Amino acid sequence: MMRLWNFWVNTLILSSQYNPPRFIELLMLMLAIAMLLIATIIPDKPYLVLGLSFVFGASISILVREGMSARGHVHSPFYQRLITQFTALLLLGISIYGFADLIQSLS
Repeated sequence: MMRLWNFWVNTLILSSQYNPPRFIELLMLMLAIAMLLIATIIPDKPYLVLGLSFVFGASISILVREGMSARGHVHSPFYQRLITQFTALLLLGISIYGFADLIQSLS
């Protein structure tokens, strides 16, 4: 059991050192999933707002990172960059829609 725990900790440390922005985005998306799951179990507004905020922040960060890597001539496959940008735009749209629905339900 300790070896498995040690493996996961070392993997997290290595991934955070190899690509810190992507690690933070992954962490934000995992926290968003957790907050949105809690919001479905406990219908309380702060969990929903926090989860949507994490999704919004992670998607903006992904779009900025991908835009900077395209200008920096980082050679990644075009289709992979396109799929990543599409997914980030989809997440951004979902979070904006969630905020709009939340604001409408409050008024």
